[in-house]
Amino acid sequence: MNPAIASLAALVIAIVLSMTSRINVGLLAIAFTWLVGVYVAGLKPDAVMAGFPVSLFLTLTGVTLLFAIAEVNGTLARLAERAVQGARGNARVIPVLFFLIACLIASVGPGAISSVALVIPLAMIIGARAGLPPLLTALMVANGANAGNLSPVSSVGIIANAAMAKGGVGGHEWKVWFAGFVAHAVVAAGAYVLFGRKHVAAAETSPIEAAREPLGSGQLLTAWVIVAWILGVIVFRLQPGLSAFAAAATLLLLGTADEAASIRKVPWGIIMMVSGVSLLVALLEKTGGMDLFTTLLARLATPATANGVLAFVVGLISTYSSTSGVVLPAFLPTVGALVQKLGGGDPLALALSINVGASVVDVSPLSTLGALCVAAVVDQAQGRVLFRQLLVWGLSMAIVGAVFCQLFAGMLARA
Repeated sequence: MNPAIASLAALVIAIVLSMTSRINVGLLAIAFTWLVGVYVAGLKPDAVMAGFPVSLFLTLTGVTLLFAIAEVNGTLARLAERAVQGARGNARVIPVLFFLIACLIASVGPGAISSVALVIPLAMIIGARAGLPPLLTALMVANGANAGNLSPVSSVGIIANAAMAKGGVGGHEWKVWFAGFVAHAVVAAGAYVLFGRKHVAAAETSPIEAAREPLGSGQLLTAWVIVAWILGVIVFRLQPGLSAFAAAATLLLLGTADEAASIRKVPWGIIMMVSGVSLLVALLEKTGGMDLFTTLLARLATPATANGVLAFVVGLISTYSSTSGVVLPAFLPTVGALVQKLGGGDPLALALSINVGASVVDVSPLSTLGALCVAAVVDQAQGRVLFRQLLVWGLSMAIVGAVFCQLFAGMLARA
């Protein structure tokens, strides 16, 4: 069998299985890489393993470990509670503050999943007391978290920028974050107009009490170490992963958190998923499967429609599959070759379209973000209603994301 066809078939099967089964697709991708690489392409095992993304693996592990420590010792929860307290008193600004709080927490490192997990339980309580519908609260928190999810120091931002570098469009970290922020801010504004105005107009302005526990010495130290790490990465251009390991080791040596509990909190499943799919993509590059993949993608669009079409395709896949673990590692490395096959287009605009199209659908309850929002609703009947509402909203976002990218991705790439 032709190695290029076999490797592409393996990637397609992995993507389909990621949408239809619960097995970690990274494990399947590693197995497929071995079988196709060694027994179809005739490569030595060492040559196959050389495609493993060592730098990405260390960076993701270091960053997620640092924030796992902050989660285990309660630092992130305390900071989230203090931030949400700023939402009390004015029903009109509560949804906006939910968005900004989730965005800020996601931007500084933990990413969207941790941010939603921290903010949504308290946000649902405050939103209910302020008379806000659960759908609006869920959309503001989830879109806020996604708005900050592609920052250069977040785990998903690291994945996206590393995959973009493979596609020949590295070095645009802040444009990647800005495009994601703008897209989700627009979507959140639409949700506010559709579901919020009549509720916040009817809600009384009243103080909303929330627990205010002071940060302990270990939590304060954790917060300052994280601030120092962020400054080091942004200002002094420290390597994010290795410097995060140093920060994490410092906190563990000072006894700020339990080491075993912190290591268990690291999202090993996501890291394995990203690493496995990246290894399979590396095999595609060696066997010519990537060239075949971009040829097939190029048949779906023209240079004029590529941004919208690609955003729609990845949006549909991301509705049922992992954005960070499957869609971004598989599609972002194709952008350079895809522009050549199309005979025109902007590689950066295509990359931004993939990022935005794949993420705006993540409020679906089939995704982790949407599921966290549904789980935060105490009333089961209300939870079932929210599930249906988020499912419809998430699926519709595949179209909204495509339209947004078609109209604005080129503009954002040139900004």
